[in-house]
Parts: sequence; structure tokens; C-alpha cells
Amino acid sequence: MRSHAIERLEVLITEPGRLHEILNDAEAGLRQAAMAQRCAGILVTRHNAGRYTLELSDTVPFGETWEQTLS
Repeated sequence: MRSHAIERLEVLITEPGRLHEILNDAEAGLRQAAMAQRCAGILVTRHNAGRYTLELSDTVPFGETWEQTLS
């Protein structure tokens, strides 16, 4: 089993009022890639208030989305 990211998106938020909309759109795109591979879930990492990464990761069960915050 691999333990590295399969696919990754970086999201930079310049309009805080659109945070959820932008993250939901990014997650939906990755969900399509996950469905094709059927072996990875989505890991969302908050680096700071305006920077997020979303990635397919086989450390997250297929069909799930996990969130983490880096300090």
C-alpha cells in the first residue's frame, strides 16, 4: 500500500465569504478522481486562513474526507 498523495490541489482564498463554496468545489473535483481510482479518500489541510491543500491520500479511507490544521 502506498502512503503518498495521489493527486493534490492548492486553494488560496482571497474572498473569505466564498471559503466554503471554493473548498466544496475543489473537493467535488477530487471526489471524481477518487471515484475513478477507488483507492483513496480526501485529506483537506488548513495551512492558514487563506491557504488550503486538498489531496487524494490512501491514508484516508475511500469515500471519506478528513480535515487537519497545521500550526
